[in-house]
Amino acid sequence: MTPIEKLQADIDKILKDYAEDTTKTTKDLAKEFGKKGAKAVKSSASSAFGKGKYSSGWKSQLETTRYGATAIIYNSTPGLPHLLEKGHAKRNGGRVPGRTHIAPVEEDLVKEFEKAVRKAL
Repeated sequence: MTPIEKLQADIDKILKDYAEDTTKTTKDLAKEFGKKGAKAVKSSASSAFGKGKYSSGWKSQLETTRYGATAIIYNSTPGLPHLLEKGHAKRNGGRVPGRTHIAPVEEDLVKEFEKAVRKAL
């Protein structure tokens, strides 16, 4: 039994340990899902555009903050994913339609990540 004088310190320690465990778990899951997402977008881009420089340029990076971690999935050719996903104007007029290949992967990953976090916690 905990004496009343020590109760606040014990509660603080339990909450601190829980916060550290939660942060570590979400960081590990973010790293795992970042790699998984880069691989999935790479596959999606390959089927939409072939196996060129664009398709093989997908990478993931983990950014940590004091509140947790964020997985960033990016392409080595900045700006091009947006143009290919959303479409763009042609040089001599007209428009090139976009080919949606990133958004479906993102939606699936977000749902899977939420399920994994709930299961882990």
